[in-house]
Amino acid sequence: MKNLKKLIVAAGLVLSISAFTFIDQAEAATNRTVQSGDTYWKVAKGFGIPVSDLMKANKSKALITGQNMVLPYATVSPADKDLLARLVRAEAVGEPYAGKVAVAVVVLNRVKSNQFPNSIRNVIYEKVNGYYAFTPVQNGEINEAADTESKRAVNEAIALGGQGNGSLYFFNPRTSTSDWVFSREVTVTIGNHRFAR
Repeated sequence: MKNLKKLIVAAGLVLSISAFTFIDQAEAATNRTVQSGDTYWKVAKGFGIPVSDLMKANKSKALITGQNMVLPYATVSPADKDLLARLVRAEAVGEPYAGKVAVAVVVLNRVKSNQFPNSIRNVIYEKVNGYYAFTPVQNGEINEAADTESKRAVNEAIALGGQGNGSLYFFNPRTSTSDWVFSREVTVTIGNHRFAR
């Protein structure tokens, strides 16, 4: 009888441990107390989480101050966020904030496109015909630390989660020497950059 009780307790423990390994990602994610003025968009861009993922994890419920909300796992690693922010700083220094967000969106759009590598790191370090896709990789500017605004721009681009105009390229029309890039459909112009697909 004593051994049977031990066996039942042990089996219960194994079942409990097993149950934790099958917890849904949203359930296992971090909780956060809703602050006054919070919106899904504000929280998503603050944490660099796609707003659609945040809303799904919280079943699009109204955000009520003092209640808990679920922050799903980040879709972009801290290392990739840092690399992307360093690229944004190098490519868009002196550009308006919206232009910095748009540069980050281009990289994220490339990751989703079947025309480009499928990771942030591989998109940024892609080489075509012996040349890097991004000048800061070629000239070493990618190795400089990112500023706060570039980091915020990356979080906002991630929060957009694929929304936007589908830009895959950007260039400065005053300095670009590629005829091909001028043939692309322009989606928007922000500061000195034209964005295109």
